[in-house]
Amino acid sequence: MFSSFNIHTLFLYLVLKFRYRQPRFSSRRQYRRVVFKHGECNVVQGKVAKRRRKYLQDIFTTLVDAQWRWTLLVFAMNFMLSWLGFAVVWWLIALNHGDLDLSVRDNNSTWEPCVREVYSFTSCFLFSVETQHTIGYGSKHTTEECPQAIFIMCLQSIVGVMIQAFMVGVVFAKLSRPKKRTQTLLFSRNAVICQRDGILCLMFRVGDMRKSHIIEAHVRAQLIKKKMTIEGELLPFHQQELKVGGDGEEDRIFFIWPTTIVHKITPESPLYMLSAADFLQEKFEIVVVLEGVIESTGMTTQARSSYLPNEILWGHRFETLVSFKKETGEHEVDYSLFNNTYVVDTPLCSAHDLKKLISLRAHTGKIDDSFLEKKKKINLFIQLFNVPFNYVT
Repeated sequence: MFSSFNIHTLFLYLVLKFRYRQPRFSSRRQYRRVVFKHGECNVVQGKVAKRRRKYLQDIFTTLVDAQWRWTLLVFAMNFMLSWLGFAVVWWLIALNHGDLDLSVRDNNSTWEPCVREVYSFTSCFLFSVETQHTIGYGSKHTTEECPQAIFIMCLQSIVGVMIQAFMVGVVFAKLSRPKKRTQTLLFSRNAVICQRDGILCLMFRVGDMRKSHIIEAHVRAQLIKKKMTIEGELLPFHQQELKVGGDGEEDRIFFIWPTTIVHKITPESPLYMLSAADFLQEKFEIVVVLEGVIESTGMTTQARSSYLPNEILWGHRFETLVSFKKETGEHEVDYSLFNNTYVVDTPLCSAHDLKKLISLRAHTGKIDDSFLEKKKKINLFIQLFNVPFNYVT
Protein backbone atom coordinates (compact mmCIF):
# COMPACT_ATOMS: atom_id res chain seq x y z
CA MET A 1 0.00 0.00 0.00
CA PHE A 2 2.76 2.43 0.93
CA SER A 3 4.87 1.56 -2.12
CA SER A 4 2.93 4.10 -4.18
CA PHE A 5 3.95 6.86 -1.80
CA ASN A 6 7.24 8.63 -2.02
CA ILE A 7 8.84 9.70 1.24
CA HIS A 8 8.56 13.39 0.43
CA THR A 9 4.79 13.26 -0.11
CA LEU A 10 4.20 11.28 3.09
CA PHE A 11 6.30 13.65 5.18
CA LEU A 12 4.72 16.73 3.64
CA TYR A 13 1.16 15.70 4.41
CA LEU A 14 2.03 14.45 7.87
CA VAL A 15 3.17 18.00 8.54
CA LEU A 16 -0.05 19.23 6.94
CA LYS A 17 -2.14 17.12 9.31
CA PHE A 18 -0.15 18.26 12.33
CA ARG A 19 -0.27 21.91 11.29
CA TYR A 20 -4.05 22.13 11.07
CA ARG A 21 -4.45 20.64 14.52
CA GLN A 22 -2.50 23.48 16.15
CA PRO A 23 -4.26 26.26 18.03
CA ARG A 24 -5.55 28.98 15.77
CA PHE A 25 -3.96 31.76 17.79
CA SER A 26 -0.26 32.23 17.17
CA SER A 27 2.29 33.20 19.74
CA ARG A 28 4.30 36.38 19.54
CA ARG A 29 7.41 34.38 20.34
CA GLN A 30 6.95 32.15 17.32
CA TYR A 31 6.05 34.74 14.69
CA ARG A 32 7.28 38.26 14.15
CA ARG A 33 4.12 40.07 13.15
CA VAL A 34 3.99 43.52 11.62
CA VAL A 35 0.43 44.10 12.85
CA PHE A 36 -1.01 42.28 15.85
CA LYS A 37 -4.48 40.76 15.77
CA HIS A 38 -5.95 43.66 17.77
CA GLY A 39 -4.60 46.15 15.23
CA GLU A 40 -1.59 47.58 17.02
CA CYS A 41 1.49 47.92 14.83
CA ASN A 42 4.53 45.98 16.05
CA VAL A 43 6.91 48.82 15.23
CA VAL A 44 9.10 50.76 17.67
CA GLN A 45 10.67 54.05 16.59
CA GLY A 46 14.21 53.97 17.96
CA LYS A 47 17.36 56.12 17.86
CA VAL A 48 15.57 59.24 16.63
CA ALA A 49 17.77 62.34 16.81
CA LYS A 50 16.39 65.07 19.11
CA ARG A 51 13.34 62.96 19.78
CA ARG A 52 12.22 64.75 22.94
CA ARG A 53 12.51 68.17 21.34
CA LYS A 54 10.40 67.07 18.38
CA TYR A 55 7.75 65.63 20.67
CA LEU A 56 7.62 68.86 22.66
CA GLN A 57 7.26 70.90 19.48
CA ASP A 58 4.00 69.03 18.86
CA ILE A 59 2.92 68.90 22.48
CA PHE A 60 -0.81 68.70 21.71
CA THR A 61 -0.50 65.48 19.68
CA THR A 62 1.96 64.12 22.25
CA LEU A 63 -0.56 64.57 25.06
CA VAL A 64 -3.43 63.18 22.99
CA ASP A 65 -1.43 60.05 22.14
CA ALA A 66 -0.05 59.63 25.67
CA GLN A 67 -1.62 57.32 28.22
CA TRP A 68 -4.26 58.80 30.49
CA ARG A 69 -2.05 58.79 33.59
CA TRP A 70 0.54 60.99 31.88
CA THR A 71 -2.08 63.33 30.44
CA LEU A 72 -3.73 63.78 33.84
CA LEU A 73 -0.32 64.27 35.46
CA VAL A 74 0.51 67.06 33.00
CA PHE A 75 -2.98 68.46 33.58
CA ALA A 76 -2.41 68.68 37.35
CA MET A 77 1.18 69.91 37.07
CA ASN A 78 0.16 72.77 34.74
CA PHE A 79 -2.27 74.13 37.30
CA MET A 80 0.04 73.60 40.26
CA LEU A 81 3.00 75.29 38.57
CA SER A 82 0.89 78.21 37.39
CA TRP A 83 -0.57 78.71 40.88
CA LEU A 84 2.87 78.53 42.50
CA GLY A 85 4.50 80.71 39.87
CA PHE A 86 2.00 83.52 40.23
CA ALA A 87 2.00 83.08 44.03
CA VAL A 88 5.72 83.88 43.97
CA VAL A 89 5.03 86.94 41.82
CA TRP A 90 2.32 88.16 44.21
CA TRP A 91 4.62 87.53 47.17
CA LEU A 92 7.42 89.59 45.56
CA ILE A 93 4.99 92.45 44.86
CA ALA A 94 3.77 92.41 48.46
CA LEU A 95 7.32 92.15 49.80
CA ASN A 96 8.56 95.04 47.65
CA HIS A 97 5.66 97.26 48.74
CA GLY A 98 6.08 96.35 52.40
CA ASP A 99 2.72 94.65 52.75
CA LEU A 100 4.26 91.76 54.68
CA ASP A 101 5.69 94.05 57.43
CA LEU A 102 2.93 94.05 60.03
CA SER A 103 4.61 96.71 62.20
CA VAL A 104 4.48 99.25 59.37
CA ARG A 105 0.85 98.47 58.65
CA ASP A 106 -0.19 98.72 62.29
CA ASN A 107 1.58 102.07 62.90
CA ASN A 108 0.25 103.76 59.76
CA SER A 109 -3.52 104.10 59.61
CA THR A 110 -3.43 105.42 56.04
CA TRP A 111 -1.43 102.45 54.72
CA GLU A 112 -2.86 101.03 51.48
CA PRO A 113 -1.56 97.53 50.45
CA CYS A 114 -1.33 96.24 46.89
CA VAL A 115 -3.57 93.31 47.81
CA ARG A 116 -5.78 93.32 50.84
CA GLU A 117 -5.74 90.43 53.32
CA VAL A 118 -2.34 89.17 52.09
CA TYR A 119 0.11 88.64 54.96
CA SER A 120 2.28 85.63 53.95
CA PHE A 121 3.23 83.32 51.09
CA THR A 122 0.28 81.06 51.97
CA SER A 123 -2.19 83.92 51.54
CA CYS A 124 -0.41 84.83 48.27
CA PHE A 125 -0.94 81.26 47.04
CA LEU A 126 -4.64 81.36 47.95
CA PHE A 127 -5.04 84.71 46.18
CA SER A 128 -3.30 83.24 43.10
CA VAL A 129 -5.81 80.38 42.95
CA GLU A 130 -8.78 82.74 43.43
CA THR A 131 -7.54 85.08 40.70
CA GLN A 132 -6.78 82.38 38.12
CA HIS A 133 -10.15 80.66 38.52
CA THR A 134 -12.17 83.82 39.26
CA ILE A 135 -13.43 82.35 42.52
CA GLY A 136 -13.85 85.76 44.18
CA TYR A 137 -14.50 84.98 47.86
CA GLY A 138 -14.49 88.73 48.53
CA SER A 139 -11.87 89.14 51.27
CA LYS A 140 -8.74 89.29 49.08
CA HIS A 141 -8.63 91.80 46.23
CA THR A 142 -6.22 94.16 44.52
CA THR A 143 -6.23 97.91 45.08
CA GLU A 144 -5.30 100.94 42.98
CA GLU A 145 -2.09 101.40 44.95
CA CYS A 146 0.13 99.19 42.74
CA PRO A 147 -0.15 99.28 38.91
CA GLN A 148 2.04 96.18 38.67
CA ALA A 149 -0.47 94.25 40.76
CA ILE A 150 -3.28 95.21 38.38
CA PHE A 151 -1.17 94.09 35.40
CA ILE A 152 -0.33 90.72 37.00
CA MET A 153 -4.01 90.17 37.86
CA CYS A 154 -5.00 90.65 34.21
CA LEU A 155 -2.12 88.50 32.99
CA GLN A 156 -2.95 85.62 35.32
CA SER A 157 -6.60 85.69 34.27
CA ILE A 158 -5.57 85.36 30.62
CA VAL A 159 -3.05 82.59 31.35
CA GLY A 160 -5.62 80.69 33.41
CA VAL A 161 -8.16 80.75 30.58
CA MET A 162 -5.51 79.58 28.09
CA ILE A 163 -4.44 76.66 30.30
CA GLN A 164 -8.03 75.56 30.84
CA ALA A 165 -8.87 75.79 27.14
CA PHE A 166 -5.75 73.82 26.18
CA MET A 167 -6.30 71.05 28.71
CA VAL A 168 -10.03 70.78 27.96
CA GLY A 169 -9.14 70.46 24.27
CA VAL A 170 -6.66 67.66 25.01
CA VAL A 171 -9.14 65.72 27.17
CA PHE A 172 -11.95 66.16 24.64
CA ALA A 173 -9.67 65.03 21.79
CA LYS A 174 -8.69 61.92 23.75
CA LEU A 175 -12.30 61.05 24.55
CA SER A 176 -13.56 61.57 21.00
CA ARG A 177 -10.72 59.85 19.17
CA PRO A 178 -12.04 57.63 16.36
CA LYS A 179 -9.45 55.07 17.47
CA LYS A 180 -11.82 53.98 20.24
CA ARG A 181 -14.50 53.21 17.66
CA THR A 182 -12.35 50.34 16.41
CA GLN A 183 -13.01 48.45 19.65
CA THR A 184 -16.43 47.48 18.27
CA LEU A 185 -15.17 46.60 14.78
CA LEU A 186 -14.43 42.88 14.49
CA PHE A 187 -12.22 40.77 12.25
CA SER A 188 -12.56 37.00 12.08
CA ARG A 189 -9.97 35.04 14.00
CA ASN A 190 -8.99 33.10 10.87
CA ALA A 191 -9.11 33.59 7.14
CA VAL A 192 -10.22 30.72 4.90
CA ILE A 193 -9.52 29.49 1.39
CA CYS A 194 -12.25 27.74 -0.57
CA GLN A 195 -13.91 27.81 -3.96
CA ARG A 196 -16.56 30.31 -4.96
CA ASP A 197 -18.04 30.01 -8.45
CA GLY A 198 -15.22 27.64 -9.36
CA ILE A 199 -12.44 30.07 -8.34
CA LEU A 200 -10.18 29.64 -5.32
CA CYS A 201 -10.76 32.59 -2.99
CA LEU A 202 -9.18 33.90 0.18
CA MET A 203 -11.90 35.10 2.57
CA PHE A 204 -12.12 36.77 5.94
CA ARG A 205 -15.03 38.30 7.81
CA VAL A 206 -15.56 41.80 9.23
CA GLY A 207 -18.34 42.94 11.55
CA ASP A 208 -19.62 45.95 13.47
CA MET A 209 -21.32 45.52 16.84
CA ARG A 210 -22.87 48.99 17.04
CA LYS A 211 -26.21 50.16 15.70
CA SER A 212 -24.62 53.37 14.37
CA HIS A 213 -22.98 52.21 11.17
CA ILE A 214 -19.72 52.98 9.40
CA ILE A 215 -20.41 55.10 6.31
CA GLU A 216 -18.42 54.67 3.08
CA ALA A 217 -16.73 51.59 4.52
CA HIS A 218 -14.07 50.03 2.35
CA VAL A 219 -11.46 47.33 2.87
CA ARG A 220 -7.85 47.02 1.74
CA ALA A 221 -5.42 44.12 2.08
CA GLN A 222 -1.68 43.88 1.58
CA LEU A 223 0.64 40.90 1.55
CA ILE A 224 3.97 41.56 3.27
CA LYS A 225 6.92 39.23 2.71
CA LYS A 226 10.61 39.21 1.89
CA LYS A 227 11.67 39.72 -1.70
CA MET A 228 15.01 39.54 -3.46
CA THR A 229 15.38 41.87 -6.44
CA ILE A 230 17.26 40.92 -9.61
CA GLU A 231 20.09 43.18 -8.42
CA GLY A 232 20.42 41.18 -5.20
CA GLU A 233 18.78 43.74 -2.93
CA LEU A 234 16.79 42.21 -0.07
CA LEU A 235 13.45 43.88 0.61
CA PRO A 236 12.46 42.60 4.08
CA PHE A 237 8.93 44.06 4.00
CA HIS A 238 7.88 44.09 0.37
CA GLN A 239 4.19 44.99 0.06
CA GLN A 240 1.81 43.68 -2.58
CA GLU A 241 -1.76 44.88 -2.85
CA LEU A 242 -4.46 42.20 -2.77
CA LYS A 243 -7.60 43.11 -4.68
CA VAL A 244 -10.47 42.50 -2.29
CA GLY A 245 -14.18 43.18 -2.23
CA GLY A 246 -17.30 42.40 -0.29
CA ASP A 247 -19.85 39.88 -1.44
CA GLY A 248 -19.90 41.98 -4.61
CA GLU A 249 -16.90 43.11 -6.65
CA GLU A 250 -16.04 46.50 -5.14
CA ASP A 251 -13.92 47.21 -2.07
CA ARG A 252 -16.69 49.46 -0.69
CA ILE A 253 -19.17 47.50 1.38
CA PHE A 254 -22.71 48.04 2.66
CA PHE A 255 -21.73 47.54 6.27
CA ILE A 256 -24.99 46.93 8.13
CA TRP A 257 -24.16 43.32 9.07
CA PRO A 258 -21.04 41.12 9.10
CA THR A 259 -19.60 40.88 5.62
CA THR A 260 -17.28 38.31 4.08
CA ILE A 261 -14.40 39.99 2.28
CA VAL A 262 -13.20 38.03 -0.76
CA HIS A 263 -9.90 38.00 -2.62
CA LYS A 264 -10.10 35.99 -5.83
CA ILE A 265 -6.87 34.08 -6.44
CA THR A 266 -6.41 34.99 -10.09
CA PRO A 267 -3.18 35.08 -12.14
CA GLU A 268 -2.61 38.64 -10.86
CA SER A 269 -2.71 37.47 -7.23
CA PRO A 270 0.56 36.78 -5.36
CA LEU A 271 -1.14 33.64 -3.98
CA TYR A 272 -1.77 32.21 -7.44
CA MET A 273 1.12 29.71 -7.38
CA LEU A 274 0.69 28.61 -3.75
CA SER A 275 -0.87 25.27 -2.83
CA ALA A 276 -2.01 24.09 0.59
CA ALA A 277 1.40 22.52 1.16
CA ASP A 278 3.18 25.73 0.13
CA PHE A 279 1.36 27.61 2.87
CA LEU A 280 3.34 25.54 5.39
CA GLN A 281 6.65 26.78 4.05
CA GLU A 282 5.88 30.35 3.00
CA LYS A 283 6.51 33.20 5.43
CA PHE A 284 4.26 36.18 4.85
CA GLU A 285 1.63 38.29 6.54
CA ILE A 286 -1.63 39.59 5.12
CA VAL A 287 -2.52 42.94 6.68
CA VAL A 288 -6.17 43.95 6.32
CA VAL A 289 -7.48 47.48 6.87
CA LEU A 290 -11.08 48.61 7.29
CA GLU A 291 -11.71 52.35 6.87
CA GLY A 292 -14.86 54.43 7.02
CA VAL A 293 -16.65 57.43 8.47
CA ILE A 294 -18.31 57.19 11.89
CA GLU A 295 -21.99 57.95 11.44
CA SER A 296 -22.43 59.65 14.82
CA THR A 297 -19.35 61.93 14.73
CA GLY A 298 -18.37 62.24 11.07
CA MET A 299 -14.76 61.30 11.88
CA THR A 300 -12.75 58.84 9.84
CA THR A 301 -11.69 55.66 11.61
CA GLN A 302 -9.41 52.79 10.67
CA ALA A 303 -9.31 49.26 12.06
CA ARG A 304 -6.50 46.80 11.33
CA SER A 305 -5.73 43.13 11.73
CA SER A 306 -3.50 40.55 10.09
CA TYR A 307 -3.31 36.88 9.16
CA LEU A 308 -0.26 34.64 9.15
CA PRO A 309 -0.12 31.47 7.01
CA ASN A 310 -0.99 29.31 10.01
CA GLU A 311 -4.14 31.40 10.55
CA ILE A 312 -5.48 30.70 7.06
CA LEU A 313 -7.65 27.58 6.97
CA TRP A 314 -7.54 25.81 3.63
CA GLY A 315 -10.77 24.06 2.68
CA HIS A 316 -13.04 25.90 5.12
CA ARG A 317 -15.97 28.24 4.70
CA PHE A 318 -17.65 30.64 7.15
CA GLU A 319 -20.96 29.71 8.68
CA THR A 320 -24.00 31.86 8.00
CA LEU A 321 -24.82 34.06 10.99
CA VAL A 322 -27.67 36.29 9.73
CA SER A 323 -31.19 34.90 10.00
CA PHE A 324 -34.69 36.34 9.66
CA LYS A 325 -37.01 36.18 12.67
CA LYS A 326 -40.64 35.92 11.62
CA GLU A 327 -41.82 36.73 15.14
CA THR A 328 -40.22 40.19 15.16
CA GLY A 329 -39.80 40.77 11.43
CA GLU A 330 -36.10 41.56 11.95
CA HIS A 331 -32.82 40.16 10.69
CA GLU A 332 -30.83 38.83 13.64
CA VAL A 333 -27.03 38.52 13.69
CA ASP A 334 -25.65 35.73 15.88
CA TYR A 335 -22.11 36.85 16.75
CA SER A 336 -21.41 33.56 18.51
CA LEU A 337 -20.97 32.15 14.98
CA PHE A 338 -18.72 34.99 13.80
CA ASN A 339 -15.51 32.89 13.83
CA ASN A 340 -17.11 29.53 13.05
CA THR A 341 -16.10 27.68 9.89
CA TYR A 342 -16.89 24.29 8.40
CA VAL A 343 -14.94 22.00 6.08
CA VAL A 344 -15.80 21.96 2.38
CA ASP A 345 -14.40 20.04 -0.57
CA THR A 346 -11.50 22.10 -1.86
CA PRO A 347 -8.57 21.12 -4.10
CA LEU A 348 -5.23 21.13 -2.33
CA CYS A 349 -3.38 22.29 -5.43
CA SER A 350 -2.65 25.91 -6.28
CA ALA A 351 -5.02 28.06 -8.30
CA HIS A 352 -2.55 27.78 -11.19
CA ASP A 353 -2.64 23.97 -11.14
CA LEU A 354 -6.41 23.97 -10.70
CA LYS A 355 -6.84 26.14 -13.78
CA LYS A 356 -4.56 23.82 -15.73
CA LEU A 357 -6.50 20.78 -14.55
CA ILE A 358 -9.84 22.31 -15.53
CA SER A 359 -8.43 23.32 -18.91
CA LEU A 360 -7.23 19.77 -19.60
CA ARG A 361 -10.62 18.36 -18.69
CA ALA A 362 -12.41 20.87 -20.90
CA HIS A 363 -10.25 20.30 -23.98
CA THR A 364 -9.39 16.60 -23.83
CA GLY A 365 -11.87 15.14 -21.40
CA LYS A 366 -8.87 13.37 -19.81
CA ILE A 367 -6.22 14.12 -17.28
CA ASP A 368 -2.56 13.27 -17.77
CA ASP A 369 -0.87 10.65 -15.62
CA SER A 370 0.88 13.17 -13.35
CA PHE A 371 -2.41 14.67 -12.21
CA LEU A 372 -4.02 11.25 -11.74
CA GLU A 373 -1.05 10.00 -9.73
CA LYS A 374 -1.09 13.12 -7.57
CA LYS A 375 -4.82 12.74 -6.98
CA LYS A 376 -4.48 9.09 -5.96
CA LYS A 377 -1.71 9.86 -3.49
CA ILE A 378 -3.64 12.68 -1.87
CA ASN A 379 -6.91 10.75 -1.62
CA LEU A 380 -5.13 7.71 -0.18
CA PHE A 381 -3.39 9.91 2.35
CA ILE A 382 -6.70 11.50 3.35
CA GLN A 383 -8.23 8.08 3.98
CA LEU A 384 -5.26 6.88 6.04
CA PHE A 385 -4.58 9.96 8.15
CA ASN A 386 -7.92 11.77 8.16
CA VAL A 387 -6.57 15.08 6.89
CA PRO A 388 -9.41 17.66 7.03
CA PHE A 389 -9.44 18.27 3.25
CA ASN A 390 -10.93 16.47 0.27
CA TYR A 391 -9.41 16.61 -3.18
CA VAL A 392 -11.91 17.56 -5.86
CA THR A 393 -13.04 14.69 -8.05
